[in-house]
Amino acid sequence: MTDSILSERRDGICWLTLNRPQVHNAFDDALIAALTLALEQAGADPAVRAVVLSGNGSCFSAGADLNWMRGMASASEAENHADSLRLARLMRTLQYLPKPTVARVNGAAYGGGVGLVACCDIAIGVDGSKFALSEVKLGLVPAVISPYVVAAIGLRQARRLFITGEVFDAATAARIGLLHASVPAGELDEAIARQLHLLGKAGPNAQHEAKQLALRIGGADAAQAERIDEENAALIARLRVSEEGQHGLAAFLDKRAPAWVGGL
Repeated sequence: MTDSILSERRDGICWLTLNRPQVHNAFDDALIAALTLALEQAGADPAVRAVVLSGNGSCFSAGADLNWMRGMASASEAENHADSLRLARLMRTLQYLPKPTVARVNGAAYGGGVGLVACCDIAIGVDGSKFALSEVKLGLVPAVISPYVVAAIGLRQARRLFITGEVFDAATAARIGLLHASVPAGELDEAIARQLHLLGKAGPNAQHEAKQLALRIGGADAAQAERIDEENAALIARLRVSEEGQHGLAAFLDKRAPAWVGGL
């Protein structure tokens, strides 16, 4: 696997680790491509019973990489659309992976990192974790990850967090359904091991069918998700090249407040 993703197979478990700790495991094109491929390979491998996704270092994932964001700010709407579709494919691959997935949330998750957590079947995080869907502060929206986040935390909570962009803690993440549990950092591996022990007791085929059953009854459909991804990719591409989006991205990259701050 590439340097941005570490992959290890142990006892039927595929451990995938985001491996860009120097930038808090932020997304760039290489990480998105590598993680998508790693998930597809794990999903197709009959020897893999479950996938655990985590981050190297003190963060799970800080979302978009700064250099990647600079590229998005200067790219055309068509280029931004194609870029967003690649991220959408990653999220859709994780959401509909035919194996159980566990998010080992070892630290903060922002933006797309929240999307990864929401796409996993089981999510366990450490007590000190922080979360945010802060795209509105840049004049943008969490378009690509929105179907998965809304499914995880519900419409009411999503409406609030999408429009405030506020940071929230692990206890709140557990209360609203983004995490299934929040545990002290020293107990994270034990908590993950308990979930893997439970998963190991189930029939693999029944487990696969149970996951598909839950998705289907919940209204999640892979073909429909692909159509929604196309619409959401077009939305975020349009906003990135809009006057407000360009101003918000420039302000963020220049480490200054955008013009709308303090307007209320």
